[in-house]
Amino acid sequence: MKEMFVWAEKYRPATIDECVLPEFMKDTFKEFLKQGEIPHFLFTGPPGVGKTTVAKALCNELEVDWMMINGSDDGGIDVLRTRIKQFASTSSLNIESPFKVIIIDEADYLNVNSTQPAFRGGIEEFTANCRFIFTCNFEHRILDALRSRFTVVDFKLPKADRKQVALDLFDRLKFILGEEGIDYDLKVLQELLAKHFPDMRKLLNELQRYSAHGAIDSGILAQIADANIKNLIGHLKKKNFTEVRKWVAQSDGDSTRIFRELYDTAYEHLEAPSIPQLVVLIGDYQYKAAFVADQEINLASFLTEAMMNCEFK
Repeated sequence: MKEMFVWAEKYRPATIDECVLPEFMKDTFKEFLKQGEIPHFLFTGPPGVGKTTVAKALCNELEVDWMMINGSDDGGIDVLRTRIKQFASTSSLNIESPFKVIIIDEADYLNVNSTQPAFRGGIEEFTANCRFIFTCNFEHRILDALRSRFTVVDFKLPKADRKQVALDLFDRLKFILGEEGIDYDLKVLQELLAKHFPDMRKLLNELQRYSAHGAIDSGILAQIADANIKNLIGHLKKKNFTEVRKWVAQSDGDSTRIFRELYDTAYEHLEAPSIPQLVVLIGDYQYKAAFVADQEINLASFLTEAMMNCEFK
């Protein structure tokens, strides 16, 4: 069989113990595994933190028949009436397993006017034979009447657990690079982790991309910074506030570094008359950064004002 190429799939954990999660969360899932039963689960949280991986690991360890459907691709009512109903209503071929599992990935994209309301009755109808695991990024997009039928698990990391999970993830990355025979600089690996944590999928995809030349070294840090600023400048030039806000949310939160990079590259990206205006804005918001409660909002505010008042090349 051809070896899996994409690292995010090749090194996807197969068991709960292998998953990079806070211990309290692992303990919860392992208790259900001991019982050989699970409730209907709703896994919610940001992208890449392990929601789908945990769902698959539970199915693997329970040794149940399972099916996965992507809500963003198959979010219409017809999927419920055909594929899901057909799978859920039939008995499992596995005599050791008392039930089947249906994983609905990206369930927040299911149609709120047809599919989600229909699921309320469907879940109750098939509970004796089937369990449902929904994953979503935005819990509020799931109807209250549907959400109440699930045991909700929030994958957002508590502050108290972030350090340990980051250390566990760092060890996991070193293991993967060792398996792939990739030389790496520990400092650079730490920088990549800080930038993308806790999005494991994004981190692995970026790591694989930067590993294409055989090593993870200091040379890629300049590439990362340059690519990030160019993406930001493109959004500012188009006055695309949505993408600017998304860029801020996905940045490492180091506004001092971002102010400095924009200051150093001003002549490259801005029309000459706008450069003094940008410098004044940088000085103003750099001062505010020392006092504000939320650095992300302060940075987004600075970029919005720069977008509206400066002319980009």
